[in-house]
Amino acid sequence: MIDDIKLNDMFLEADALIGKGQIGEGQRLLEAIIAEDPSFGRAHNHLGWIYETKLRDYENAELHYRQALTFTPHYSPIYYNYSAVLSTQKRWDELEKLLNDALKVPEINMATIHNEFGIMYELMGKYDQAIASYKNAVKNSLDMKNVDLYKSSITRCKSKQEIDNL
Repeated sequence: MIDDIKLNDMFLEADALIGKGQIGEGQRLLEAIIAEDPSFGRAHNHLGWIYETKLRDYENAELHYRQALTFTPHYSPIYYNYSAVLSTQKRWDELEKLLNDALKVPEINMATIHNEFGIMYELMGKYDQAIASYKNAVKNSLDMKNVDLYKSSITRCKSKQEIDNL
């Protein structure tokens, strides 16, 4: 049995490997962590990310994101990552629930979550709700680059509304 300190060291090593582009080696370490401790939520999140972004295997990505949410629901990266899978698949009801759950996580970046709401509503053609979400993203952001991005999203939605009204 590997102790928690060793598992955390293995996780940090896997994270560093992934950061260096050594995805396969990082994945093997993450799988070893989960084999030792199936409830290690952060490892599930990172495996979900690998399946989603590198392998385009959304089924396994979702499996790992769900496990991560079960075991570490306050680990904010899960919400950002899993929302991308649900958005890609246009699973709006599930995405909306996930984003509402994310708003309850103390460490969550509220601007990012409101932006995700905006993207969701925009893709659904609900431009008023998208604009309101992007405005909330602006209000919760301290990064001017992101503020400008959210403002451009508002402008884009207004343009789409104009086209709908032609």
